[in-house]
Amino acid sequence: MIHMPAGESFIEVDHHQIFKHREGAGGDTFLSQKNESDGRVITVLSDGLGSGVKAGVLSTLTATMALKFVASNIPIKGAAKTIMNTLPVCRLRQISYATFTIVDIEPGLQVRMMEFDNPGYLLIRDNQPMTPEKNAIIIERKNKKSGPPQNATMFYSSYQALPGDRLVFFSDGVTQSGMGSKGFPFGWGEERVKDFILEKIRTTPSVSARELARSIVQQALFHDQYQAKDDITCGVIYIRSPRDLLIVTGPPMNPDHDSEMVRQFTAFSGSRIIAGGTTAGIISRQLGKTCRTDIKNLDPVIPPVSEMEGADLVTEGIITLGRVAEILEQRTNIVTGTIASSGRQNAADRIIEMIINHDRIVFLVGTKINEAHQDPNMPVGLEIRRNIVKKIQGLLTEHYLKEVSIHYL
Repeated sequence: MIHMPAGESFIEVDHHQIFKHREGAGGDTFLSQKNESDGRVITVLSDGLGSGVKAGVLSTLTATMALKFVASNIPIKGAAKTIMNTLPVCRLRQISYATFTIVDIEPGLQVRMMEFDNPGYLLIRDNQPMTPEKNAIIIERKNKKSGPPQNATMFYSSYQALPGDRLVFFSDGVTQSGMGSKGFPFGWGEERVKDFILEKIRTTPSVSARELARSIVQQALFHDQYQAKDDITCGVIYIRSPRDLLIVTGPPMNPDHDSEMVRQFTAFSGSRIIAGGTTAGIISRQLGKTCRTDIKNLDPVIPPVSEMEGADLVTEGIITLGRVAEILEQRTNIVTGTIASSGRQNAADRIIEMIINHDRIVFLVGTKINEAHQDPNMPVGLEIRRNIVKKIQGLLTEHYLKEVSIHYL
């Protein structure tokens, strides 16, 4: 029986990013991971000096060091000091080659943050901006030859988060967007960014972290007349009740367990996907529901979706889930918000969309082997169902901070 714990808070972390116009690589880096050992969620945003490959290397180095140090239980202040004394300094501008914002959230929702040279973060609680106390920390660089004449200043803050809190942080590509234009001669600015975020939350109270980050970046791009003058990156952390998704795929090994699969499907309190023609047939027959295939938007590769009362989405199984794993592995289109490869969404795109918009994903996997999937004439990349599901589980856990469980029948 599938049991989803109630009353828990889920930490949703997501971001959106657009590269500087005519740059093939980004200069900002956003990394996030959940520690398996203690359940902490650690997130880093770093902005490399300039743009392009060089800036990207420096921001990646900075973000990776920060993530590894904090994950290894090095105190966040100590980690930041080490990074500051490691980073080189631009001789011309006398500033560090990369900025950073580090967020460390414990399972009990205690938040610790360290900021260096990025625009200040915004904490939204009950649709109002909060101002946690920030302590300035002066860092004297050990390397006097490479260090600037003045000391570097970082800001440390700590607070107890509550369910419903949103934490928004971004690179200066957001606040400086539109700079030099008639409307924003000095850029969009932190105050106007804050007003935009508050209005977005007011009009769409349930807006996800992903959609909020996307809307902020798209607005900044609009100010740059859709030709980004700098890398534009926004990260959002949203603490809320988890959204649950069930994906049922494959018939049970024993046909006598068909009714158990259907019972778990109908009892699940969340969104539901059926991935597999045989699976859909079993559930349709047992529930007396009609399953209709949508032939209006056919895809040349991925089988079409179907509709059935009681299911949010019905798709084919192996081929579609295999494509889902490929998209999750690529990651780029998900970050940029362009999941569909064409102007329309196929079945795999729609599954991805639902997975990204949910937090706890449960796979109910039937273990009966479909002989067609063992055909040696089938493509080598077409793995059997269980291997594909395990691959998806690994990708969602490692790269998307989802909670994924698999149940077999």
